[in-house]
Amino acid sequence: MKYLVRDKIFAIGDDYWIEDEQGRHAFLVDGKAMRLRDTLELKDPDGQVLVTLRQKMFSLRDAMTIERDERPLASIRRKRLSLLRNHYRVTLVEGTELDVSGRILDREFTVEYDGELLAHISRQWFHVRETYAVNVVREDADAALLVAVAVCVIRMAERERED
Repeated sequence: MKYLVRDKIFAIGDDYWIEDEQGRHAFLVDGKAMRLRDTLELKDPDGQVLVTLRQKMFSLRDAMTIERDERPLASIRRKRLSLLRNHYRVTLVEGTELDVSGRILDREFTVEYDGELLAHISRQWFHVRETYAVNVVREDADAALLVAVAVCVIRMAERERED
């Protein structure tokens, strides 16, 4: 399943829809302004919060957390000691690790678990510059989590570029 993201609207405080392949609203990204740290909520079309994305406040390295039901679900950090500048590690609370690598700022990267492709993020399917897709490859994968991972690593890579 492909999810269409228009990323020119990634400002905190702005809300925007992520659509599925048929153009239906799949997820609402709710940017929470007036917070001390970068916070986004990913909601279903009925307004139910699926996951919350937060910037870690007091981390030695840039990191973001993903929470579900107000409990930590995953932590995302740029992978240290990697030859690739755009390589991130997603550590889920139960210990599972996902690898995110590719050209993050170009919106051309993958999310893998133990060498198996879970999602491919790409602009190649669209002619509009500010649009990319999160193609969730496995049917049993947690689409909300994979979309949240894509949003997090892009935000983190953009912050690194600004610094």
